[in-house]
Amino acid sequence: MPSNHILLITDNATDTTKLISLLSSRTDRIFKVEAVTRLSTALDRLCRGGIDAILTDLSLPDSEGLETFDKLFALAPHIPIMTISDDSDAPLAREAVQRGAQGYLQRSGLVSSLIPQSLHSMIQRKQIEELLLSENMRAKVILNSISDAVISTDLHGNIDYLNIAAEKMTGWSRDEAHGRPIAEVMQIVNGTTRLSGRSPIELVLEKDEEMGLAADTLLIRRDGMEIAIEDSAAPIHDASGKITGAVIVFHDVTAAHALATKMAYLAQHDDLTKLPNRAMLSDRITQAIALAKRHRSCVSLLFIDIDNFKHINDSLGHDVGDRLLKSIAERLSSSVRNLDTVSRQGGDEFVILLPDGQGSAGAEAAAKTILMALAQPHNIGGHEINITASIGISVYPDDAHDAEALLQHSDTAMYKAKQGGRNGYTFFEVAMSDRAIARQKVKMELHQALRLEQFVLNYQPKINLRTGMITGAEALLRWAHPKAELTFPNSFIPVAEGCGLIPPIDQWVLRAACSQVRRWDDVGLRLPSVAVNVSALELRQRRYADGVRAALQETGLEPYRLILEIT
Repeated sequence: MPSNHILLITDNATDTTKLISLLSSRTDRIFKVEAVTRLSTALDRLCRGGIDAILTDLSLPDSEGLETFDKLFALAPHIPIMTISDDSDAPLAREAVQRGAQGYLQRSGLVSSLIPQSLHSMIQRKQIEELLLSENMRAKVILNSISDAVISTDLHGNIDYLNIAAEKMTGWSRDEAHGRPIAEVMQIVNGTTRLSGRSPIELVLEKDEEMGLAADTLLIRRDGMEIAIEDSAAPIHDASGKITGAVIVFHDVTAAHALATKMAYLAQHDDLTKLPNRAMLSDRITQAIALAKRHRSCVSLLFIDIDNFKHINDSLGHDVGDRLLKSIAERLSSSVRNLDTVSRQGGDEFVILLPDGQGSAGAEAAAKTILMALAQPHNIGGHEINITASIGISVYPDDAHDAEALLQHSDTAMYKAKQGGRNGYTFFEVAMSDRAIARQKVKMELHQALRLEQFVLNYQPKINLRTGMITGAEALLRWAHPKAELTFPNSFIPVAEGCGLIPPIDQWVLRAACSQVRRWDDVGLRLPSVAVNVSALELRQRRYADGVRAALQETGLEPYRLILEIT
């Protein structure tokens, strides 16, 4: 007689003794009990397999409550689980049943002779459930396949069966199609060449092997409507292996083809403006450069950034901002020729590709036209919006020899145009790239300076000229760069502002200055006040006051001794 292998999980020695004794004393069926005291041990054991059922206490040394059941069920959902609980834990046990447990045993009834029978029934029930689940899954696969059209023929290729899906797709009823040649009911053509195709059924009957339709096959319905289909056809054999007919299974892929076309479009176009996106632009730049290389001509890129667009977005709302971007896209498209490419890179950045070889002169003329077009008022949702733009220009082959570098250099030139006052254009120069690289290096080193605490404060005393007394001090930020002399703020603060490091630097300065004043207090050098520079940009941040309050609380400095000087 096969045994039922039970995994018992409890650290209650009394429960273990009772259950082992109860299950081992049966003569009508065999139970093999393996007892562990911790959930982790049980989980390791389950991984080795061979367990038919689980009896578990929900309260274990390394797990408590429903978490115990959840972990067991997650690891072994196909093994029946029964919980052990006190009378007071009955609601918890019932919750475990709702989550998938087969039942629960009350600790007070662990000597019941019905437990072995319950365990055996639970195991059998679970086995039956698994069998039914397997059969249901099999039935679902079969039923789902009925959504495909199915047509079968006799040995001569005449139809003897259509399912409902085939009736709908071909436009022929089963009675009308019965006995007709497959080629009459299932007319197919090549979607590209428009030539009629031979039915796979005919090929299957000739070769006695599976066949499939060629790609881009269209089914001509009885009413003349065309449907893109995919199919497979196979021979039908009798018990002796002799071919008696064929069957073809096919389905409508018109929607799938349309979706694939749409996805291909979206992969190369901006969803908001419908302009080519970065991916398509990169391909077109590469193609333009290859053509220019053969003809020894030029390719120009104009990188356009809308000045102060964030302010418009924040003040008038994102809906107005999106409509403005569409208006900008239309202005840009109408300002260039059909052979030029206008693309949106994201946000308020656009790039225009001029592939015709006019070089710097053509690019400059285009930039002037674009600035004039964008400067005209945009009427959006009742708002008359006036905008300007900054344009950076790079030219192949003078500035770069590949798409990525050409785009990067036009971006660099655009930032130079912004620094020059906006509403203008700037051509790329090699020195710009050097400055951009240097700026990027400073960014990286600033992050490291914060992490390694390389910043220091110098203190400039404030003196009453009449009395000669020190009335306070001003904290002056310096960067103790490991490979340079002490660096003054004017050489790194603009970079810090550009990469969002001002808030953490300001917080460090606040804490460092307050801490230093308190240290002077401790040695008897009481300074009336300390002044800290604060940028107006940082002062506008909603949580700036919270940062000041935190610095004062952490250091214990009296608030009246801290002066904030707005730069």
